[in-house]
Amino acid sequence: MEDVADAAAVLFTEGGYDAVSIEAVAERLTVSRATLYRTVPSKEHLLGIVLDWYTSDLTARVEDHLAVVSNPAEALQGLIRIQVDAAIRTKDYFAVLVGGAGVQSDAYRRWQRWSRRHETMWRKTVERAIDAGVLAESDPEVTTRLVLGMVLWVSRWYRESEGYTAAEIAETAVKLIVHNPVRWPPSMVAANGRRAAISGEDDTGPDGRGLHVPITQ
Repeated sequence: MEDVADAAAVLFTEGGYDAVSIEAVAERLTVSRATLYRTVPSKEHLLGIVLDWYTSDLTARVEDHLAVVSNPAEALQGLIRIQVDAAIRTKDYFAVLVGGAGVQSDAYRRWQRWSRRHETMWRKTVERAIDAGVLAESDPEVTTRLVLGMVLWVSRWYRESEGYTAAEIAETAVKLIVHNPVRWPPSMVAANGRRAAISGEDDTGPDGRGLHVPITQ
């Protein structure tokens, strides 16, 4: 079903919710509508497939990262990078998915269960970061939701035309919350000629410069 999910995601990106249909997905996949209808009987089922694809992909990325990283700072920064990248990749249909509009009720319930598990992985990482002094002492539950909410909101304000990369946005997010962020190699942050120092500091980035990323449209 991954190819079906990919096709539907492209249609979301190109034309929004109304552009997604069984017929449009079948045309993009160059299969007959009858063939697709046998496995995906309705648009609601189609949206459920996209939802399941999004959650399984994000979970795999998070689990793979946490399995190989033991440093609390690196673990937290990696989650931020992963979540920012996901927010950008799904920005055109994220609101539809999380809002449950047009999605089968059982698919949306799966989404809600996944959200709780996903938040738990984040909370454990945040707790480790607090214990290690990477984050200021604070309530881990509230801190988790604030940080996760911040990076999820990227999906609402991100505009490709502004030229910021996922790595640059994630780096700025890290600087807002982490006491001693791990320096990233220059290859992690694509140069776009638009970097500016934050608050007058000129040594905040891996290349000696800071970033200024607007959070409003």
